[in-house]
Amino acid sequence: MFIGGMALGMQVATAQQADAPLQKVEVTGSRIPTLNTDGTSPIVVLGAKDIKTDGVRNVESLLNNLPQAFAAQTGNVVNGSTGTATVDLRGLGSNRTLVLVNGHRLPAGSPGSSAADLNQIPTPLIKRIEVLTGGAGAVYGADAVAGVVNFIMNDRFEGVQIELNGSGYNHKQQGTAGVSSLVAGRAATNPAQFAVPGNKGLDGRSKDASLLIGGNFGDGKGNATLFFSYKQDDALLQSERDFTACSLSASAAGFACGGSGTNATGRFTNTKTGKVYTTDANGTPRLFNNALDQYNFGPINHLQRPDERYGVAASARYDVNEKLKVYADFAFHDDRTDAQIAPGGIFGNVYTIKGDNPLLTPAMKAAMSLNSPTDTTDVVIQRRNVEGGGRDALFTNTSYRMLMGVKGDIGNWNYDLFAQTSKVRYSGSSNNYFSKERGAKALDVVNVNGVAQCASFVNGTDLACVPYNPWQLGKITPEQLAYIQIPGQSFGQTEQQIQGGNVAADLGEYGIKIPGNSNGVGVSFGFERRVEALTLNPDGPSQNFDLDGSGGPVKPVSGRYVVKDIFGEVRLPLLENKPFAESLGANLSYRHTDIDTGVKANTYGLGMDWQPVSMLKVRASHQKAVRAPNINELFSPAGNNLYDNDADPCAGAKPTATLAQCANTGVTAAQYGNIQDSPAGQYNYLAGGNPKLNPETSKSNTIGLVLTPIRNLTVTVDYFDIKVNDTISNVQPTTTLDKCLNTGNPVFCSKITRDRLGTLWLLPQASIVGTNTNIGSLKTSGIDLAASYGQKIGAYGSLGFSVTGTLLKTFEVEELPGDGSYDCVGLYNGAGKCGQPRPKWRHKARVNWNTPWATDLALTWRYFQGVDIETTSSNPLLHGTALDVEKHFASANYIDLAASYNVTKKITLSGGINNLFDRDPPITSKYGTGSGNGNTFPSMYDSMGRKLFLNMTAKF
Repeated sequence: MFIGGMALGMQVATAQQADAPLQKVEVTGSRIPTLNTDGTSPIVVLGAKDIKTDGVRNVESLLNNLPQAFAAQTGNVVNGSTGTATVDLRGLGSNRTLVLVNGHRLPAGSPGSSAADLNQIPTPLIKRIEVLTGGAGAVYGADAVAGVVNFIMNDRFEGVQIELNGSGYNHKQQGTAGVSSLVAGRAATNPAQFAVPGNKGLDGRSKDASLLIGGNFGDGKGNATLFFSYKQDDALLQSERDFTACSLSASAAGFACGGSGTNATGRFTNTKTGKVYTTDANGTPRLFNNALDQYNFGPINHLQRPDERYGVAASARYDVNEKLKVYADFAFHDDRTDAQIAPGGIFGNVYTIKGDNPLLTPAMKAAMSLNSPTDTTDVVIQRRNVEGGGRDALFTNTSYRMLMGVKGDIGNWNYDLFAQTSKVRYSGSSNNYFSKERGAKALDVVNVNGVAQCASFVNGTDLACVPYNPWQLGKITPEQLAYIQIPGQSFGQTEQQIQGGNVAADLGEYGIKIPGNSNGVGVSFGFERRVEALTLNPDGPSQNFDLDGSGGPVKPVSGRYVVKDIFGEVRLPLLENKPFAESLGANLSYRHTDIDTGVKANTYGLGMDWQPVSMLKVRASHQKAVRAPNINELFSPAGNNLYDNDADPCAGAKPTATLAQCANTGVTAAQYGNIQDSPAGQYNYLAGGNPKLNPETSKSNTIGLVLTPIRNLTVTVDYFDIKVNDTISNVQPTTTLDKCLNTGNPVFCSKITRDRLGTLWLLPQASIVGTNTNIGSLKTSGIDLAASYGQKIGAYGSLGFSVTGTLLKTFEVEELPGDGSYDCVGLYNGAGKCGQPRPKWRHKARVNWNTPWATDLALTWRYFQGVDIETTSSNPLLHGTALDVEKHFASANYIDLAASYNVTKKITLSGGINNLFDRDPPITSKYGTGSGNGNTFPSMYDSMGRKLFLNMTAKF
């Protein structure tokens, strides 16, 4: 079934092969129930058996194994995490992928992310997953630009099923790219920050358990199920893998253990002389040495976030009579996860220091140009809160989803009316952060009879103030931390209300057929009213950007909109049983959308399928979709955030840009050559929503072949082409800066504000405007290939072979209209424009052996073709310096083994090994944030080693 993408490890059954009686089903991509399950768009289907064979219990990781999906939010994302899990079809963004459960839309996952949270979906309850990647906006509405992922759940069950799962990682440190040698070299002089980890027997453990209870009632007319689940993932720190044990930098000489200038011993910049110092236990200053004094922020970061999740689901079905059925679903999940990154502290703020400060040694006073007790000076202070521990972002997302409906038949028409309500409650806390306000007070120290006191304590404005002493090592006390550390808190929720319904019929029952056809015209009509609401309420410190090192302020958001849709489909059987036309059909779909923000849009779809002979089928589709801006894109208040850049071209003693170019960005002649660059390579930009946004528009085209040349062999080849216009995005700050430097165009230069010290990062005034706008376009095209073959081998059972792969032809980004585009196929740069790797070819191939001895075996080969760093491209929008050490990622090959054994008719044991040969991921310093972490891209490549997993399923 579902010849459109091959269920991995499953034999594809065609209509000619089906022996069981057929029944009407609804396939993702159409609301017209049909006996023919072949669609006009490619569909990948994963069954419950395939999920167990894959050995992953996180839904996002399961989907990321498919060549059609790209990594988004996963349990390996730390810096930039939303605490949710999302899917990104075709790499077009998770906000352009629609997620359904039993054909019904999931709500926004959290106030910080419009994408559905896959953590709401319990893996043990999944019957199958249907992934439609041809676009389906006319059938399902907004957000289906890249496609639809539909989770079909087990909502009819009799008996009791208990499922237990456990997994962990076994890893031998392999010294990838020589990183362990670099770490060992630094450990000799700085053992507190550098240590080479040993081999791991089993870490990063995960365990889950579930209970499914179901039974019939009402003389078999009804069925009810109840499901409980629990899942726990252990934390895994970057310190536990040698290739993540230090934060990498790169140069022509190769990799080095780099890090952040906000270090453990302090970084003090005298703004009068421009000299930068650090200190020791005696308070004696020495010049800051980048090679020795940078902070290794990697080891304390999570490589795998700890996560704990509870879930409850219930469903009921009852056939009142042959024409009327009622149904109800309820789902609940509570997920708590912790994203830990390196300690916070003071991240480059400017403080006025007094000459009579008793915490300063005479040598430090001299280094800071404090030559008398009455002198004052401005000092840039950077200092890690290593005493307080890592910054913890704790996320708790709790969802409730209730669905009630009736469906049945009235004459020859079938109907389905439903109402769904969903709510996700969110709470988040940011711990171990310094307060900027309290930090300023704690560093404003005066001398009271030789005793250091806060000036605010002396004048009575803050009697709780405790002086903070970063000037000597070992002088930070618990009392100092108790005063200067504060948590940030935020609360919010997303809400969704949907009422809708549709009716469908085979008009052949009324004699409405294309002449010469036995099948009639199929139709479906429906309506939907959807309310989306979102609120986010951060506390004062979070709103006011008082948390030092938090990246930017968290602004309150509140918004609501109402969507009203009417839609319809028509299926036209045009020819059947004719020469060179065993069947020829068309499918037309249309949707009109009216949003109370003033948006009105029409979307449509056209599909064709032609089967000239029994062994060949041709299918094609064209879809126009419209994606309206979501609440965050519309209403998020503007506030500073961080972007990555290799360097500010106007900073440093020898800027790479000329004085004239830098003057375009606001640099004065006196500042030129005296501007301090960001030691972390992070700069401020103004992010935020725009209530004047227009909808995105997109067009999707697919054309494909389905071949069944011999019995039990099916091959599919599908070409896809998707283009999104008027993308809701922002002009990248690096683009704005480059355009201003090189052209002086006021359109770009007016977006740049430097602070009084000339920097783009140090003071809050520094910023480049990057708020949301409709600009540019995205285009991707390629070919999906899949094959499935089954063969009996006599007394030894049967073998099954399957493969699904994607050849990515283009991934073009036009950032500014008329400014040209760049293609990211075969490229990567997590800190640049192309982001995560986009291999030209990816595939997943599997061999199954179903033995006659109650045992099934499977071998899987996952493959990612190698990629180059984007600066190797000849495109002038990407071209730049490419260092040999990270110029190329080699192809990645992973071999997985799995087996299952029926101990009894009721108990099955299964288990396996993923990444059998314990391959390390490719390493780079250009991993950025988002899907990048720990010198690599752990949401894409296997980053934790050989995975061992075990499952027990008992049914009674």
